[in-house]
Amino acid sequence: MERTGPTVRLSRLLAACSAGLIAAGALVATAPPAGAADTDLARNGGFEAGLDGWSCANGSGAAVTTPKRTGTSALRATPAGSDHAKCAQSVTVKPNSTYTLSAWVQGSYVYLGASGTGTTDVSTWTQSPGAWKQLTTTFTTGPSTTSVSVYTHGWYGTPAYYADDVTLIGPGGDPVVIPAVPAGLKQTATTSTSVALSWNAVSGASGYHVYRGGTKVATVTGPSATVTGLTPSTAYSFQVTASNAAGESAKSAALGVTTAAGGGGGGGAELPARALVGYLHSSFANGSGYTRMADVPASWDVINLAFGEPTSVTSGDIRFSLCPVAECPNVESEAEFKAAIKAKQAAGKKVLISIGGQNGQVQLNSTAARDAFVTSVSKIIDTYGLDGLDIDFEGHSLSLNTGDTDFRNPTSPVIVNLISAVKTLKAKYGSDFVLTMAPETFFVQLGYQFYGSGPWGGQDPRAGAYLPVIHALRDDLTLLHVQDYNSGPIMGLDNQYHSMGGADFHIAMTDMLLAGFPVAGDTTKVFPGLRPDQVAIGLPASTQAGNGHTAPAEVNKALDCLTRKTNCGSYQTRGTWSDLRGLMTWSINWDRFNNWEFSKNFDAYFGN
Repeated sequence: MERTGPTVRLSRLLAACSAGLIAAGALVATAPPAGAADTDLARNGGFEAGLDGWSCANGSGAAVTTPKRTGTSALRATPAGSDHAKCAQSVTVKPNSTYTLSAWVQGSYVYLGASGTGTTDVSTWTQSPGAWKQLTTTFTTGPSTTSVSVYTHGWYGTPAYYADDVTLIGPGGDPVVIPAVPAGLKQTATTSTSVALSWNAVSGASGYHVYRGGTKVATVTGPSATVTGLTPSTAYSFQVTASNAAGESAKSAALGVTTAAGGGGGGGAELPARALVGYLHSSFANGSGYTRMADVPASWDVINLAFGEPTSVTSGDIRFSLCPVAECPNVESEAEFKAAIKAKQAAGKKVLISIGGQNGQVQLNSTAARDAFVTSVSKIIDTYGLDGLDIDFEGHSLSLNTGDTDFRNPTSPVIVNLISAVKTLKAKYGSDFVLTMAPETFFVQLGYQFYGSGPWGGQDPRAGAYLPVIHALRDDLTLLHVQDYNSGPIMGLDNQYHSMGGADFHIAMTDMLLAGFPVAGDTTKVFPGLRPDQVAIGLPASTQAGNGHTAPAEVNKALDCLTRKTNCGSYQTRGTWSDLRGLMTWSINWDRFNNWEFSKNFDAYFGN
């Protein structure tokens, strides 16, 4: 959250990543001689059978008769807009084996690569257009890798490229067999209208299907899913199967689950089924003016006090005080402020301390800083009688050290210590402790493409850095409301870039949180989707509050699409998220400045 202007980081990251790709691509590997048992495993590598065996993004590819290098056909693929015309096929391989990937290409910035190798994914490229050129690279599969994806692609804004005679030389993989039946099916969370499930991962499975009462209700890539749209106080039976190219396993043993009687919140906090979250400028003033706690309308269900800030970036010592009278002439006394908080809580509202913001960077580099964080935040919560904590770490608060590549097992101290500190606070205050987070898209959804400094280095180490925090605390998390503003374009699950300001951006960004996604494109490291009741959409309350203001009509379109699957436009969601919790805005003060447009629209849409 920002007191003044926005910060947009994506352009710098993309530039760094492009440079890293070019540097890595310039190193064309020399192919080792093929072994006696090695064969060409690529299917239809000459495109003589059209696109059989190949999948080209967004219909970008076609088999053509000219130009061709050999045979009768070649591939032509045309980048368009934000699409780079990737064409790929999955190939069965053996673990711990070496392969040589080769292709002849023609065009500017044509790439050849392999992903999902289980070791280091590889790519190579050619820059100069003109005659056919051969690209070659090698890779070794990991100890459990049984399939890889080989691909070609062009670059954004360049003309069509051509590819022919794609080969993958190496030992053939064992025949794909139908995976085993999943074991360990259990419920991990239950609300009045949703059930979160998990099970043991199955070797060789590329996906899983969830059944409710014998009817398939969800398909996911990882061993967890959330089933929504259920009825309160109702018994359901769930089963799960594993699948791959060979087929689908038998159904698992059935799990019986009964939904809760009412719409409770995530992490044990009691929130209404539809919640409106807002930040209250309590410690400072800006152009929106100061709003007293007692003057916050009843529309707001969660009020985040902005901000608690550290005495220094690395101290972990968080302080909060009301805005000085010289800056905020109408500020209430501390006694009045505490009384107003109690009145809000008596009316069923939650009041939290928000830590961070644009100016309050927090780096818990040491256990001493971690412990100071716990002690100082506890003091603030106790002094004002608050319901919990909002984490609004921005700037350089969170980043991933080189080599910290798995969001499921983070090693960077600033990440590990934050997770530990929050778990300590949760344990201290119990199940009613409200925990919310307000990261920027740069730290969450951008993780679909980039995570940390990347396999070759050179990327911004902050990319996706919130993902390990969210994942480790998902069972304690009440609400995640990513800031869908002050953001550059972000790639969605449709592999298209989406820009802020309209319904499309909120639909795509929210769908990613609910459906889950492979981190940095690695299908072995899938960030599982959150429950819909754990997610709210973050927006600016007015054009003055931040870049990316969305008109009420567009906000309503986004809600229609996500909760009802209507008014979706070109983006198709992976599910119908009827239990989506609600909306968050920066800020209550800016909404008041804008004649309460944001909160009035929320109340009108949900019939409050």
